[in-house]
Amino acid sequence: MRVIRSALFRIYIVAISILMGWVAMPVRLFAPGYAMPYAKLWARFYLAGGRFWCGIHTRIEGLEKLPRDKPFIIASQHQSAFDTLVWMNLVPRPTYVMKEELLKVPLVGPMLKLTGMIPVQRTGGGKAMRNLLKKTEQAAVEGRQMIIFPEGTRMAYGETVPLKPGIVAMARHTGLPVYPVATNSGLYWPSRGFLKRAGTISIIIGDPVEGTGRGEVLQAIEQFWKQARHRLNA
Repeated sequence: MRVIRSALFRIYIVAISILMGWVAMPVRLFAPGYAMPYAKLWARFYLAGGRFWCGIHTRIEGLEKLPRDKPFIIASQHQSAFDTLVWMNLVPRPTYVMKEELLKVPLVGPMLKLTGMIPVQRTGGGKAMRNLLKKTEQAAVEGRQMIIFPEGTRMAYGETVPLKPGIVAMARHTGLPVYPVATNSGLYWPSRGFLKRAGTISIIIGDPVEGTGRGEVLQAIEQFWKQARHRLNA
């Protein structure tokens, strides 16, 4: 049954992606101002498919901590595609820090660019960092909520890796608060393979991290993730 449900979900995702990808073309050409609402709708369809076909639900703790209609930075764990979708409708004006290669994905890439996502060249060195800070400053001025995955790649639940320092530079440059976010999405929506597992994905939002030093910020994020894992396991 799990295999069948996961297969049907994969078929659903392919169909939705093709359909909404083609419909996105006239949106980009004639109604670019609706790109963000359209992207939010796309994400809702995607997650709704996960609920219907695979029985994957979502529980969010601490959403009330986030300021309303103000810019801030989310430092989230990254375990699956779920993490790149769920924030589209949890905050009013989301923008993801993402790898630049995604802009080249047919149908999806142009929409990512139009909705104001922040692409980064992961091997670009100092130039890439300057571009990241420029885009971060612009997003802050526009009142956007920035979502970044400091691990730099998808990780299996429970695995750890040294965090990338880009988030520290973003916080210093803008003075925006950084909210650490822990999740167990990888348990139900793994990054590898198509099999999904029915259950409830938990998202726990922490208080803004304190400190401005690189080590302080990264350590505070890691410490929150570690503490939150005990609650996720429970």
